[in-house]
Amino acid sequence: MIPISIKAEIIADIADFPITNTLLASWLAMLVLIAVAFIFSKTLKEIPGKFQNAVETVVEAVLDFMSTIAGNRETAIKFFPIVATIFLFVLIANWMGILPGFGSIGLFQNRGGEIEFIPLLRSANADLAMTLALALIVVVMSQIVGIISLGVKHHFGKFISFKSPVTFFVGALEIVSEFAKILSFSFRLFGNVFAGEVLLIIIAFLVPYIIPMPFLALELFVGLIQALIFAVLAMIFLTSATQKSAH
Repeated sequence: MIPISIKAEIIADIADFPITNTLLASWLAMLVLIAVAFIFSKTLKEIPGKFQNAVETVVEAVLDFMSTIAGNRETAIKFFPIVATIFLFVLIANWMGILPGFGSIGLFQNRGGEIEFIPLLRSANADLAMTLALALIVVVMSQIVGIISLGVKHHFGKFISFKSPVTFFVGALEIVSEFAKILSFSFRLFGNVFAGEVLLIIIAFLVPYIIPMPFLALELFVGLIQALIFAVLAMIFLTSATQKSAH
């Protein structure tokens, strides 16, 4: 039987707090990010070497790209840290999901009288709870940014306005769109990552050697695109939160 589960599996409980395989994978992704950031910060030099120069070139290129989305470089620089962090976390979590051991190394547990295989690690973004959390972070942060930039009155004036029936209806649509952002954000990333995970499991089960290689390369590309889309949308939402409503 091919081990496919749409929900994350619990591998341990610590003080009644369930530790799932996707949560463990997300912790590993965070550890990788923290370790790389720490090591890179210790190797920074005033006169950059080849590697540092290459990283700075990539950062400048990304900032230029984000500036076209944000409308100006100042706004792009303001939101770059959070957007870049989200991008790197999603990218690393996606790419780690295709490493050897993910989905294939695990435990056999007795559940309801049946022995089930529970993988120790699964792609973090194959868990809807994880993608929903990321979506909530972006949307809630956009609300906070809007309040700080425009003030409470002007920000919530986008959603609640009694100037006319038209502005009231537009405000109601804005409220619906905020909830739609959460759903589209979370389900888009979850759907693509989970579908890729299922595809790799099936291909590896049917033809376990050479054939899966092109699909692994495809998943690397899809993981990059999904991380980029998530980051671009986050920049759009944060930037739009700083702009006053037209109505």
